[in-house]
Amino acid sequence: MTNNQEFTVNKILSMLQDKPAETGIPLGVSNRHIHLTQESMEILFGKGYELTKAKDLGQPGQYAAKETVCIAGKKGCFPNVRVLGPVRKQNQVEISRTDAFALGVNPPVRLSGDLSDAADICVIGPKGMMVMKESVIVAKPHIHMSPADAQNYHVNDGDTVSVEIPGEKSYTMHGVVIRVTGQSALEFHIDTDESNAAGTPSGATVQLIN
Repeated sequence: MTNNQEFTVNKILSMLQDKPAETGIPLGVSNRHIHLTQESMEILFGKGYELTKAKDLGQPGQYAAKETVCIAGKKGCFPNVRVLGPVRKQNQVEISRTDAFALGVNPPVRLSGDLSDAADICVIGPKGMMVMKESVIVAKPHIHMSPADAQNYHVNDGDTVSVEIPGEKSYTMHGVVIRVTGQSALEFHIDTDESNAAGTPSGATVQLIN
């Protein structure tokens, strides 16, 4: 191999190493659900109650519980809303914009954990009921990543990217937020409205396009 050929090969290898990963990012579609504090869970299900795991979710340590509640607004209600575990430090209800219209509430679009100006909702369990103040949001689309994933895709926590949503009516979604933690698994989260708009197939993966 000549020096020029060796230089060309090394340059190509360097470019490939710097190129963001091309593997698809798993898509997770979130139906309406609720996160509860221990205090709220005991109001709704009884003193000392503990959640029963039904199945693990895509993010490590997160799971769908067997327990469900009813959420009610001014115009309507949804029974059998899934509780997700484990318990959290604050209550949080995540719904789609279509759900919000049906309930008669007006939640803001927020990242999970940001409940500023969140809507109120009535929550009814088998043992009690309560009005949850500032707890309802429409979740902002986001991608969970580990630090290694973020390095692979050349992004940082808090960055916004564009993503192509696959399906019969595919579209490009802008302003998707990157969320990086050491406990995260690679997964893109949207709600049912956003998935239905594209006719996204089950088990789909997505690609960053910018």
